[in-house]
Amino acid sequence: MEDKKLRALIVDDERNARFTLREMLQRFCPTVNVLAEADGVATALDLAREIDFDVVFLDIQMMDGSGFDFLKQLEEVNFEVIFTTAFDQFAIKAIKYSALDYLLKPLDTEELIAAVEKVQLRTDESAKKLDVLLDNFSEEDKQKLVLSTSEGMHIVQIKNIIRCEADDYYTRFFLVDGRMIMVSKTLKDSEELLTGQAFVRSHKSHLVNMEYVKKYVKSDGGYLELRDGTRIPVSRRKKELILSLIQGI
Repeated sequence: MEDKKLRALIVDDERNARFTLREMLQRFCPTVNVLAEADGVATALDLAREIDFDVVFLDIQMMDGSGFDFLKQLEEVNFEVIFTTAFDQFAIKAIKYSALDYLLKPLDTEELIAAVEKVQLRTDESAKKLDVLLDNFSEEDKQKLVLSTSEGMHIVQIKNIIRCEADDYYTRFFLVDGRMIMVSKTLKDSEELLTGQAFVRSHKSHLVNMEYVKKYVKSDGGYLELRDGTRIPVSRRKKELILSLIQGI
């Protein structure tokens, strides 16, 4: 497959993202021939049913659905999938779909080159078909979170996250086993990842898992004492919400 041009499809609802990826592929991955681009699930489905692709660079969150919706609606997936997304909370689901790779935006040149090389190295005998249905994504998996760091990807149980703390444009995740994992996301981004869970923004710099709150202390402006002894400040505008939540625990 080394001497053969890889036929590629780029699926992303952002025009600039498609342009950037195409330019990067042309410059750094000369073995890739981008045959087409799609701005959403519907367009991608039409193209995938008409043209044989070797690899699809697939965004996850789009205006008319997700990359997973695209895969699920195909009768057969006979190409490799490289997910390209700005969010890392879908990594576990991507693994369930046997994705060849999972690249976070903004795309890193070296990671893109490595992903393309994986496609080139795949043989017909070893290539895995992406026929795992969304129904196979278990409830247990939905309670996990993938934290990407410079070292790699850490899969953690959401229930084992005690709190999150802002550090400029980074977030520190503190776990029950004593580990601290720092990710290159703002606390606001981290809060969005944990939407629907037992986490509350008690302060502009702190996100707390209410399951680990031991008590609220009024002194020193008000703070939460967690089971591990950590003291987390409570902002004045969050005080009423925090107290109501504690009363409901």
